[in-house]
Amino acid sequence: MYYLTDQQTFVKKLLLFLFILFTSFCSSAQQTKRFNPDTILTIVIDSAVNIRSHHLNAQDFIDAVLADTGFYKAFRDMKRFTFVAENRIYSYDKKNRVNGKIYRKIQYSHIGNSHKTEYLAKRDSGSIYKSNGKYQLYTVEMFDYIFNNAYNSDFVKGPEPPGSNTKNETYRDKLKMLIFAPGHKVTGIPFISSKSEIFSKDMRQYYLYQFARGKYLDSIPVYRFRVVRKPSTADNDVVIKELTTIFDTRTFQILGRYVDLTYSNLFFSFDVKMNIELTKAGGELLPAKVTYQGTWDIPFHKTERASFLIVHKGYKAD
Repeated sequence: MYYLTDQQTFVKKLLLFLFILFTSFCSSAQQTKRFNPDTILTIVIDSAVNIRSHHLNAQDFIDAVLADTGFYKAFRDMKRFTFVAENRIYSYDKKNRVNGKIYRKIQYSHIGNSHKTEYLAKRDSGSIYKSNGKYQLYTVEMFDYIFNNAYNSDFVKGPEPPGSNTKNETYRDKLKMLIFAPGHKVTGIPFISSKSEIFSKDMRQYYLYQFARGKYLDSIPVYRFRVVRKPSTADNDVVIKELTTIFDTRTFQILGRYVDLTYSNLFFSFDVKMNIELTKAGGELLPAKVTYQGTWDIPFHKTERASFLIVHKGYKAD
């Protein structure tokens, strides 16, 4: 009988908590996209732009990406609003056929200091749950934690003081870092920690910067800043293939973020496509749409394939 080593067990646990959200289907002739998560498709691009003519340079965009706290703040601030969330989740077999579906329409209400969650619709079908009532896929379990719990204060609070975290909380803090602060170094992830720091001196050589301008939601003038892996770059020299960020030209606030991550070695493989978009309501930037397509694979564990679409609408301040 073969037993997992401590290192393999450690890697497996990290993957379960860190990469299931950030993983997506590798492109192949057999695959069919459920929906495209790219922020770019929400935008009508007018043209490439010479940023110098706008009195900007590449470092202005890089500094804004690294300093941004808007996405963290958006998830935190939505606790003060009443809104409706629609969640659609699909799981797939190895032939890319749908084998599980989840649909949730949820009314989140905020009145005074109280919160209320009401299911307006709830439908499940296919292979969703184990016999013990838990989700079949860790992907779906983490989706439930990240987004169904996003209305709770424990999700959006800052990191715990050193030494106070349980292992699970530590993994989740790293996951939050990947969601809210792409481009920063995320320590403690085997093989890829430094590769997430795409604006560092060592990593910049692998990327091209592209700038364009257009309209977001038909009316908001925006810049699109794309950081794209150079064609000559070897697959495993980088983890982030693309990071696209959408800026409001009037305020330089970040309104959208698309990330494409891919990596493969003997311990695990993943291919990531995820998008988060914000909207303005009650004078605040708030989450509007999250889309994801993904697969992840580690030894001694069944490959998981899933996609989901989250839409928040009807924000009303208390």
